[in-house]
Amino acid sequence: MAKSIMIQGTMSNAGKSLVCTGLCRIFRQDGYRVAPFKSQNMALNSFITQEGLEMGRAQVVQAEACGIAPSVRMNPILLKPVARLGSQVIVNGEVLGNMGPKEYFARKSTLIPDIMRAYNSLAEEYDIVVIEGAGSPAEINLKDDDIVNMGMARLAKAPVLLVGDIDRGGVFAQLYGTIALLEESEQSMIKATIVNKFRGDVSLFSDGLDMLGKITGIPAAGVIPYLSVDIEDEDSVSERFTRRTLGAAIDIAVIQLPHLSNFTDFAAFEATPGVGVRYVKSAKELGSPDMVILPGTKNTIYDLKWLRECGLEAAIKLLASQGIVVFGICGGYQMLGSSISDPEGAEGGGEIEGINLLPVKTEFAAEKHRSRTTAKVIGTEGALASLYGTELEGYEIHMGRTVLSEGAKPLVQLENGALDGCVLGNVYGSYLHGFFDAAACREAVLSSLSRKKGVSLKTEAFDLKAYKESQYDLLAEVMRENLDMKLIYRILEEGI
Repeated sequence: MAKSIMIQGTMSNAGKSLVCTGLCRIFRQDGYRVAPFKSQNMALNSFITQEGLEMGRAQVVQAEACGIAPSVRMNPILLKPVARLGSQVIVNGEVLGNMGPKEYFARKSTLIPDIMRAYNSLAEEYDIVVIEGAGSPAEINLKDDDIVNMGMARLAKAPVLLVGDIDRGGVFAQLYGTIALLEESEQSMIKATIVNKFRGDVSLFSDGLDMLGKITGIPAAGVIPYLSVDIEDEDSVSERFTRRTLGAAIDIAVIQLPHLSNFTDFAAFEATPGVGVRYVKSAKELGSPDMVILPGTKNTIYDLKWLRECGLEAAIKLLASQGIVVFGICGGYQMLGSSISDPEGAEGGGEIEGINLLPVKTEFAAEKHRSRTTAKVIGTEGALASLYGTELEGYEIHMGRTVLSEGAKPLVQLENGALDGCVLGNVYGSYLHGFFDAAACREAVLSSLSRKKGVSLKTEAFDLKAYKESQYDLLAEVMRENLDMKLIYRILEEGI
């Protein structure tokens, strides 16, 4: 059976996912077979495995750092928030149903067998399992039947490293307060602390770490500096939403919908030199970009109403009338059509008029469509006509069925022969997540946009996979330099 180690945090966005990712890469570099695990994840960013099952993207990133294929065993429970309906509960990659908080908390202990089957199967296959917690273990009002923090640590008999975020201040209070609020048996499971996101001279901080160690009786495993690595992060607290790229030749505006999902669809653009990706929430912020992208959403009807009420719908339609490229992915594609109906109540029911930029209609169904696929662009016109013939690879994950009006042009053909998406002038839509990941696709899009704008942009496509690998290696290098890996290996070996 594998040895395990667990990373917990003093709060959300303390850096648990990043630390887990770095440890996964370090252990892999050191010759171990390693796998990530998170019993319960709450996120709108999800991924479809080769088997057509759904899991959180944080564990996909960690699997990549381990050099292994993502598996739903790494994230047996995924909660996807849904407006007015609590969360969609996904167990072992399949939708269990929509549940409010009370219903889910009443039922979550019944999911422990699913969690342990997933964990034990990984533990039998790998040498090390790196487990990620969620939020904070000191949320004392939520500790009953905990299955993701100390409850999971007990089940897996995993020693815990506690991560605090110094960038938001009060890191000593964070770490000490979290430990103090735990039961004595839980405190004994914390074997070391880690201070994350440090800026400045760490030598000026060492006395404080020594003092904290004396107070808590728990040693510090190190101080990780504030990192500039390009690795996918969690959705609700992502710093990319406030990031700005000054002087970019190409300006891409992504609409920051209230229930935005899978913003990872645009990570390849963000990593491309000369391209600026902005996330906007108002018509004033939108300005005059070179391309507007309507991303995926977990609640299409709600977010379309928001889009309409805040003036962004009118602003997008005006830009489209001026020849600006508008591209919708998944829920964004549905919004661009003439109507959306929800007769079965998949998103709460109702019907709404769409933005009317594409000749398509969408009707929701309770059953979710999930698949990985390859595709080829077959129908283009307007500014992105050079996309014709481009081969793509991605995944579909949606609740609705979209029908094209007579004479409408589909955008792509899937590997099974089915048609997907629609194009009309400079407006495009597709259900395919990962549409822009293909190097040839990005090169065609950016070349077209730069020609249309009359600017010079080197659009030689780069290898996205190789780029990601370099970022995982960089993360591991920085963590090795700043963490006491001898201590961490000793903790891993000794267990609890």
